[in-house]
Amino acid sequence: MSSSSSIASFIKEFYPEYWGDQTYPISSSVFFHKKLDAHWILSNMAATPLVVEGVQFNSSEHLFQTMKFCTEESVSAVYHSNSPKMTAKHYQKLGGHRREDWGSIIIDVMKFCLQMKYEQYSEFRNELGFTCGYNIVELQDAKNDKESSRPNAWGVKTKGSNYVGPNIMGRLLMELRDNGKLDYNLPDEIFDSFHYLQHLP
Repeated sequence: MSSSSSIASFIKEFYPEYWGDQTYPISSSVFFHKKLDAHWILSNMAATPLVVEGVQFNSSEHLFQTMKFCTEESVSAVYHSNSPKMTAKHYQKLGGHRREDWGSIIIDVMKFCLQMKYEQYSEFRNELGFTCGYNIVELQDAKNDKESSRPNAWGVKTKGSNYVGPNIMGRLLMELRDNGKLDYNLPDEIFDSFHYLQHLP
């Protein structure tokens, strides 16, 4: 399912409803992939500042990556990084920093991050509204793609006249667009690690 076996295993075990490929006709879909794309604001990477528990984050991706961790070193490093995703990968490889329950809450955390973006950023809400009647996909095509290459769990790749892949990000965005909210369940202490950040200058 995914080029990232850990994410795939998390989804398969804890979120089976999101397991497996989806197929979307290109003619009835909108995508985001790069910063210059028309729908880039739908991307988790888009610069949409959010405030959660008194802490400002540069984007929903910034918030998501910070929430993976529980130690002062890792939380602070990911928060202050210009590339939080890459810094998060570094601390995951080190071990002992990521939340032990991360696999069982990964989709709920993403739902929370998207909900915060929806509530706090009107341009994002408006763009979601403009996509009504279309499928939303996170496109992961690359110049050196081979026919056998796989999208990761969040997105799709182009296969003929269709987009094909798990497209979990696109599915969450469509659910948020259609319902106005995402239901999630987070641990009571999920924000405890934010106290490392609440007294920043």
